[in-house]
Amino acid sequence: MTSSASGDSNGTADTGQTISLRILSSLKDVSDVAWDRVANPGWIMSDRGKLTESNLCNSLNDLSSELDHLLEPKPEVTSFNPFISHAFLHSLEAAGCATRETGWHPRHLVLEDESGAVLGAVPAYLKSHSQGEYVFDHGWADAFHRAGGDYYPKLQISVPFTPATGRRFLTGPDINREAGLQALAAGLVQVCQRTGASSVHATFLTRSEWDNLGELGYLQRTDQQFHWENGNYDSFDHFLSDLASRKRKAIRKERREAMCAEGIEIEWITGSDLTEAHWDAFYSFYMDTGSRKWGRPYLNRKFFSLLNEKLAERTLLVMAKRHGQYIAGALNFIGSDTLFGRHWGCTEHHPFLHFELCYYQAIEFAITQKLKRVEAGAQGAHKLARGYLPTNTYSAHWIAHEGLHQAVADYLEQERFAIERENEALAEHAPFKKSDPKS
Repeated sequence: MTSSASGDSNGTADTGQTISLRILSSLKDVSDVAWDRVANPGWIMSDRGKLTESNLCNSLNDLSSELDHLLEPKPEVTSFNPFISHAFLHSLEAAGCATRETGWHPRHLVLEDESGAVLGAVPAYLKSHSQGEYVFDHGWADAFHRAGGDYYPKLQISVPFTPATGRRFLTGPDINREAGLQALAAGLVQVCQRTGASSVHATFLTRSEWDNLGELGYLQRTDQQFHWENGNYDSFDHFLSDLASRKRKAIRKERREAMCAEGIEIEWITGSDLTEAHWDAFYSFYMDTGSRKWGRPYLNRKFFSLLNEKLAERTLLVMAKRHGQYIAGALNFIGSDTLFGRHWGCTEHHPFLHFELCYYQAIEFAITQKLKRVEAGAQGAHKLARGYLPTNTYSAHWIAHEGLHQAVADYLEQERFAIERENEALAEHAPFKKSDPKS
């Protein structure tokens, strides 16, 4: 690929047809339809986040480039992920949460054909710090600084403040998946070089993206989360029947104690039932938790109002009420096959209420809606006893400086081994009956 005067990267085949890579300074610079067609191919999201399946168009329209693989489109049909939707990412920008001023300077990369149609995209941010990512590289930054290097800015490929697995290299039905990913990955290196960034960091990738980027020379990293898998359960008790007797009794006891305070009621609120009053209550919970855990919450009140406008149908608030007043709540997002748990908070503290709202109610909802899994957010080995099993998460890193690259590569080799051993050890303590395959 060569560089054009406009700053875009272009590739031209013998036929004279061209694909180009363009950098966007905001999601508002691309239509929601064009973005979502590559972010969530096969799905149409209408007003307030109502989701319907669509038929993928597999025609190539004679697109070609210097990448031979582009000659045959092989679209990857994916499940719907709310976090990579235009509505979610643009809401973060429009609310002022993910902007240059907060250290998240949008530099989204889009792959276009010569007519300007979007074939692929990457949500990318030029960052001046390493906060809000949940994949920690502070040690790398400190080491490079001590050696006289500048680690920041760096180029971050992620959904800000959201440790949830999903595609990061977004391609739609009109391009070969592998070729599109290669073009976008190469484009990110060019963006990194042009902006003076030290590195590219793609976090919470799918396993297939992680494998592909490893083949392209990116360093591979693993980490750990705890996810609940739906074994075709028809009720919470059905799920409990798969657990060892002692674990079953412990969970039932926790659920009873969570509800023992006088007058506690739990509500599921989603779609058109969500109101600004609900968000006012939840925001007070979010601010309390955020202020105690990390000092400065990343999301502001405006963001939640924008969510209510654009993604209400894909949003679930699990709220606890006592004597007519909301006292605690957990925020979840609804994918086509996954419930993503995100934030929690409370104004009254009751034993096990956190576990009830964040873990057990999430399982109940997933069973009711026939979702395949629950992703309960970052870290937390305490989730294991509640039926959430250790699961690998994946990130990939391109580092320009040869010395830092090699030092990180050596570290990641040891870290991957340690994560694998830890997952194996934790799995031995899973709450499922030993005769169950999950154990």
